[in-house]
Amino acid sequence: MRVRLAACGALACCAALGAAAPDASARSCAAPDYPGAGYFTSLQVKHASCRTGRKVTLAHYNCRTESGRAGRCRRRVLGNRCSEQRNSIPTEINSRVTCRKGDAKVVYTYQQNT
Repeated sequence: MRVRLAACGALACCAALGAAAPDASARSCAAPDYPGAGYFTSLQVKHASCRTGRKVTLAHYNCRTESGRAGRCRRRVLGNRCSEQRNSIPTEINSRVTCRKGDAKVVYTYQQNT
């Protein structure tokens, strides 16, 4: 009886800790250097490494700028499907890009001078 109560107490404790813990697979990473006139301002990955996040970020930048400085990428990048929410003014683009491949997710933001 005593062992059963201790086991139940341990399970309840672990369940409470698991529910309160943040998702350990999501993390912020150091963003790569921006190749042009602008900045990568943040990089977050989930179910992926920071190295993969940086590779996807730069590959998406290269795809996006193939059609000009203010271009958009309309194809998969390193197997990732990317979407972009963009705010722009005549002199600047501010954007948030989300790339997904299976469970892996890379989210980055950038500011680019036009």
